[in-house]
Amino acid sequence: MASGERVEVRIGDRTVSLSNLNKVLYPEVGFTKSQVIDYYARIAPVMLPHIAGRCMTLRRWPDGVDAESFFNKRCPNHRPDWVEVSVGPGDGDQGIPYCRIDEAAALVWTANLAALELHGPMARSVDIEAPTILVFDLDPGEPAGMIECCRVGLALRDLLSLVGLESWAKTSGSKGLQVYVPLNSPHTHSHASRFALAAGQMLAREKPEQVLVEMTKKLRTGKIFVDWSQNSRHKTTISPYSLRAKPTPTVSTPVSWEEVAAGAEGEALSFGPDAVLVRVQELGDLFAETATMQQQLPGV
Repeated sequence: MASGERVEVRIGDRTVSLSNLNKVLYPEVGFTKSQVIDYYARIAPVMLPHIAGRCMTLRRWPDGVDAESFFNKRCPNHRPDWVEVSVGPGDGDQGIPYCRIDEAAALVWTANLAALELHGPMARSVDIEAPTILVFDLDPGEPAGMIECCRVGLALRDLLSLVGLESWAKTSGSKGLQVYVPLNSPHTHSHASRFALAAGQMLAREKPEQVLVEMTKKLRTGKIFVDWSQNSRHKTTISPYSLRAKPTPTVSTPVSWEEVAAGAEGEALSFGPDAVLVRVQELGDLFAETATMQQQLPGV
């Protein structure tokens, strides 16, 4: 189709207007906007349970990953009337209206905006003061990489199991690993943040040459930063199954603990959109339980 030409597609009972489908958004491999939209349309059934009902932040690359990007927290005024919004954290005490991506058509609409990355908070919009899940973002400082992240992830899983908590892992789609603890029961952001910090501090005491919780970047060389701060009320984290804006399209992908163990031994843990769609077809949603499983954090 010619540049600027629009086409309308039916998704369920919605009509979504798409444009510039041939625009290349990942120049290194020629991955187009049409392919981005196709991926999100096909991954919607497993992605939506993890993002629906949340105040979503869109990170958009309208001219591709080699150009400038911007964060869209405030849901665009030109949205279709069926794209729901909810008020979430803004500047100071003033909330702002965020997009809610509650259905496949809304996910396709955001993809058409070149929102390659979708970032979500730990709480749902129905109660933004109550996180439903806790996250540890394991960020490697060079020359550490995914191998070291996997080793720390396994240690974190074991530590959490000592206090009766089950956890799940996913790749960040970039260079790190993330460990999630589903809650789905009454908690506060303060409790979740304090618990995540305490767990990170325990790991850092056990493995001081490998782990740190301080945010000072110059201290991170060769170590894994256990970022506990993502559990704050105003923070967001890359969503399960979201694309990442890297030179080639990668996906923040749920992985099994067996795969994390293999990653600790050097097996690659990086997945593109086609591989993720095959994984979902064969394995289902490895993150499914995190949307419903109820757990209670111990006091700190």
